[in-house]
Amino acid sequence: MTYRNAARIVLLLLFLLPNACKKPESPSLKQKTLFFIDYRHLAGGEDGIAVMELDPESADFGKIISKTPLGVGVLPHHLYFNRNERRLFTTALGGKFLYELKIDWNQEGYPVIYEVNPVNTGGNTVGEDIFFTKSGEYLVTFMGGQGGIRGGSVGVFNAWNNELIKTISGSIDDHPEKFIMYPHGISVFEDKKLAMVTSTIHPDLTSGVGNTCTLIDMNTYKIIKTYLVADSVKDLSSPVEVLLLRNEFPPYALVNTMIGGDIWMASFNNEQKIYNNFSRVLKGSSLGLGWALEFYIAADKRLYVSFAQPGKVLVFDISRLPDIKLLKTLPANKGAHHMAFFNTKSGRSVVAIQNNLLNLPELNSGTIDVVDVNTGEKLGSVDMRNKYHLLPESIEGTLGNANYMHH
Repeated sequence: MTYRNAARIVLLLLFLLPNACKKPESPSLKQKTLFFIDYRHLAGGEDGIAVMELDPESADFGKIISKTPLGVGVLPHHLYFNRNERRLFTTALGGKFLYELKIDWNQEGYPVIYEVNPVNTGGNTVGEDIFFTKSGEYLVTFMGGQGGIRGGSVGVFNAWNNELIKTISGSIDDHPEKFIMYPHGISVFEDKKLAMVTSTIHPDLTSGVGNTCTLIDMNTYKIIKTYLVADSVKDLSSPVEVLLLRNEFPPYALVNTMIGGDIWMASFNNEQKIYNNFSRVLKGSSLGLGWALEFYIAADKRLYVSFAQPGKVLVFDISRLPDIKLLKTLPANKGAHHMAFFNTKSGRSVVAIQNNLLNLPELNSGTIDVVDVNTGEKLGSVDMRNKYHLLPESIEGTLGNANYMHH
């Protein structure tokens, strides 16, 4: 029996185990509007994860139900559920860099993180994004890699026991045509056995900036090709996230950039079985936008892209790719970043937008806005900075992924 077949069986058993994360069989409205929030403590306390009510129609809107500390300087960064949405993970810029969070639900119907387990990353540092595969693994980008001015790596972990299987890396000094450097975003198209990671910026935010994406063979974990996502090799565009469109979408790759706030696209080459070169499809500066940060596809199958400057979310129709049509612009705040989609008590379709990027100047309002995705009306805002002395770092639903597709 191959490792991957064994992993599939193990994951199936995990799904059936009674001691896995016990989601309510019939979630109440209250449970559907509770969210996990990674936070940074601004008063010298421990960073951690909060559970917050985000329905603006609730009397408890903006209330922190519980907090789970992770430690001083841990800086939890991205929250992810595993494939069957029964285990929760957070990456971190400090501390142990990757954590599994064990969840249960108490008698009052609230989620409880009852155990926090650091994952051994094998020396890989500064955890960023995660992707869980069908074959029993998950991949994590480590922007710091194992050190070095031009380092970076991707860790492949066993999804059952969190053991590191392999570290994927490649030096630009040794192979300038195919390397991994400062990887942040990751997306996987499993049917085509391909993964792609972005090259963003050195973790100290000063030693180096990337302008590429790298394609990885998921069968061999070898680097296939590194693509330029910029006007020239001297244009340090800093690609952030990548989204390999799949399922009912045609196989295009999307990448956004911090510098310039642009969106780039590459078509898939069926003959060569790789992506073609990237071209820009939206120039953020032409719309007064900068620092494009996240891609989400909601249940409406539209593409939502956050722009940290001045703080907006753009909504696109992607039903006729390679053409993308701007449908509307939603209000947010400085540092517009991660999103979560849900319905309010009265049934309004809304998006919660977390507004903060690493507490950087002019990108750190420290709020969570809730906006009606149909009307564009801002229904409420939680000022975590001033109310709780916390900065929201990322957001995820407590019942599972609060989006249709993210990376």
